[in-house]
Amino acid sequence: MSDNQADHGYGTVNVYRAPGAVKIELNRPDRLNAWSQELSADLLKVLREVAADDEVRAVMLTGAGRAFCSGADLKDGLAAATGSDGRIDTKSTLVTWYHPIVTAIREMPKPVVTAVNGPAAGAGLSLALAGDLVVAKESAYFSLAFVNIGLVPDGGASLFVPSRIGFARAAEMALLGEPVTAVKAVDIGLINAAWPDDEFAGRADDLLEAQQADMVFTSYSLDAPLSDGDDPGQLADMLGDEDADVERAIDMEAVATHWDELPEREQRILTMRFYGNLTQAEIGATLGISQMHVSRLLSRALAHLRSRLLDAAA
Repeated sequence: MSDNQADHGYGTVNVYRAPGAVKIELNRPDRLNAWSQELSADLLKVLREVAADDEVRAVMLTGAGRAFCSGADLKDGLAAATGSDGRIDTKSTLVTWYHPIVTAIREMPKPVVTAVNGPAAGAGLSLALAGDLVVAKESAYFSLAFVNIGLVPDGGASLFVPSRIGFARAAEMALLGEPVTAVKAVDIGLINAAWPDDEFAGRADDLLEAQQADMVFTSYSLDAPLSDGDDPGQLADMLGDEDADVERAIDMEAVATHWDELPEREQRILTMRFYGNLTQAEIGATLGISQMHVSRLLSRALAHLRSRLLDAAA
């Protein structure tokens, strides 16, 4: 996804748009993308726009510079949260800044990949773990740094961390405040993958492309089918949601109806991508064309099929 596609209409967020996908980049590199009031406003606006855009089928959240998000911008936050009586209202800060963003990510009706390009600390860790798939540079690290400044985990961390790695490891992270390397984070189940730094950007973009391509043919609601709750009532609700998701999924027989409308090369690319499970780079090498050319052909073919399927469903 080229930087030339960036939408710079937001002060603290860059938005990169491609067919079917959006990459959102936190853009306060001089402050290690610390979570400020302006960043909250920009990010929430973008998330809500993306959630409502039916043309967007997958989302990536990452950071500019050498950090993903270093947590709350304490300088900005203290000034904004201090009332006329001089007291700091931390609850209003959480409710106004953090909770709506984490909720928007968790309720996003399409997959969200958080691509952690550097340190994710404090509220930045909460933001990273709000995604459905969490990938990181091998040089990145994760830290529940709240204890180091006399606070407790917030922004959803008290749920996200133990649900991923269990109580014992979560308690260790919260009480000791020591950073967890990306490689260890994979080992303990905190994140999904850690990639070499020089491969990270390309592999993250490939993952985003794969997610948006896969979502052409089906609806998406991860929270219900992958809930880890064991309450019988919750299980019943989850199964009901799964049933609804299956009913909303587009019948693959409809895809076959329009398959012959595609040029032969686009048929080959779709077959290699979905049945051969090849990456765009591998497809390009096989066909002797560039990865960018593969991406364009793939997007064009998927857009055609999606249009036909939506017309049939209308």
